[in-house]
Amino acid sequence: MSLIFFPPPLQQINSEIARHAGVDLYVLRLDLMHPWVNGNKWFKLKYNLLEAQEKNFTTLLTFGGAYSNHIYATAAAGNLFGFCTIGVIRGEERLPLNPTLSFAVQQGMELVYLSRETYRQRNTVALQEYLQQRFGEVFIIPEGGSNLNGVRGCTEIVSNAMPTAGYAYAFDYICVACGTATTLAGIALSLHQNQRAIAFPVLKNAAFLAQEIESLLTNYLASDLPAPYTSPADWELVCDYHFGGYAKVNDELLQFSQQFREEHGVPLDYVYTAKMFYGVMNLLKQGFFCRGDRLLLIHTGGLQGNVGMEGRLQRFSQI
Repeated sequence: MSLIFFPPPLQQINSEIARHAGVDLYVLRLDLMHPWVNGNKWFKLKYNLLEAQEKNFTTLLTFGGAYSNHIYATAAAGNLFGFCTIGVIRGEERLPLNPTLSFAVQQGMELVYLSRETYRQRNTVALQEYLQQRFGEVFIIPEGGSNLNGVRGCTEIVSNAMPTAGYAYAFDYICVACGTATTLAGIALSLHQNQRAIAFPVLKNAAFLAQEIESLLTNYLASDLPAPYTSPADWELVCDYHFGGYAKVNDELLQFSQQFREEHGVPLDYVYTAKMFYGVMNLLKQGFFCRGDRLLLIHTGGLQGNVGMEGRLQRFSQI
């Protein structure tokens, strides 16, 4: 299975904050790999698509919110690789469709809506059996691609997406935004033991993700799937930069995102990467990192969501 990708640029951030801290700061621009299936989304989808293809499934079914990057990418990838796709969307239908769901429909995805209460049962056997009965033989991909196939793909982000072999090991810290923790788990499995992964959860009260990460790592290492190393590198969660919770933003975050783009030419999505980048810059100011450290920030894409988010913010500002 192949898709035409642009090699993700490795961009140095010449920031006064980083210079003052004595730290080298780089961004791996996964957002530039492909116009529709980019960021960490491709890595989480890749082996799910391969398994579906090997098992002769013709339809993919997955889950997400109305502004989900995963829904957007799955619809596009399904169309590119010849799968029918079904998106199970949290909440009621709202017309007209927002840009994310409009794109998904344009890519051929059938949208199905579940109440928030029912949606919470998305990982239960009962609901998945119901969906199989309703739609027939479908290959189910969990929300966000959060399964062992997703972890496997994410082990390739740092090692396989770098411009030269071995260059990934020049970094002391790998920083990434965190939603389901799948990406963090895959990255931790791909690093040398002298490297450290730092995840910035975008959810409020996200300390519970530590248990999710441990479970993903344990289950992956107990599986027959290939692992770069026999144990993960050190990792940690920094839970102080969620800005109120998932998809919550404020003027400070918006101003930071705009200024960062103007100064460094790197657009950030408000839901994930803006919060992680803000957190890293704030930690640099606090002296969290040591002089001489080299940091790699993973840009996980998701910029498509800014269009819908900006529309929501404009409507709220007019109320």
